[in-house]
Amino acid sequence: MSMEYRMRRTLPSDRVAIIMPVDHGLIFNRIEGLETPSAPFAAWGDKDVTGFMMTPGQVKQTGAFFARNPHLTRVLTIDTYYDVATLDGGGSHQLITTVEEAVRMGVDAVKMLFPWNISRAEQAALAKRVGDVVTACDAWDIPLILEPVIMGAPRTEEVVIQEEKVARIAYDLGAHIIKIAFPGEERTRRLVDELKIPLVIAGGPLAGDPSETVDAVAQTIRAGARGVIVGRNIWQRETDVAEKVVSEIAALTRSVSFDD
Repeated sequence: MSMEYRMRRTLPSDRVAIIMPVDHGLIFNRIEGLETPSAPFAAWGDKDVTGFMMTPGQVKQTGAFFARNPHLTRVLTIDTYYDVATLDGGGSHQLITTVEEAVRMGVDAVKMLFPWNISRAEQAALAKRVGDVVTACDAWDIPLILEPVIMGAPRTEEVVIQEEKVARIAYDLGAHIIKIAFPGEERTRRLVDELKIPLVIAGGPLAGDPSETVDAVAQTIRAGARGVIVGRNIWQRETDVAEKVVSEIAALTRSVSFDD
């Protein structure tokens, strides 16, 4: 399979992608709304999402479901990070599987965290690790979604500015797609215009009124992002509210297309 094939599977040209992350067990263990790790796929796969962000265990357990639903894409999380509550580094980032194994499992893309509030030595080691993964992804023709993040930090203006800067480092390391917490419409547009690689926006933890989630997605789409990564702001809400949010987001994502 070619890189272009997998990129279009992950980020379709006829709409903005809605990728639902359900990989939280790697860091948070048992989390509300995700008590049964295999449950979200049947619950949300027919609600107009385009795919899921998953763990290796989830991929192995749900092969038959995705064989029956080939329109849904799979993004495999290939790393984990501890301790997420630490603001000054001190966490530990490691790969949990390989790019070659991801290709063998038949997924469409792989995803890594890119936490940057760590020591200089840890930053250098992480950059080397990312570079090795990028090289492997290029060799196997599978996209890497890289997620610049200041781990454990509140969403202050300073943190938003830092993550925008780290997104540039992610670009320079060769990421094929960059995933970033929503930095506002203007900053999202600037990143799209300057970096000229696909940008997808993360929804983050459950917060605010459902209308705020929908509005953030609308701003994301206006700014030119290719995808939204929305999980807890959907599946941690009451079912009827969550389904309404997905429906409204899906309508927004189908309002645009891309020339590629």
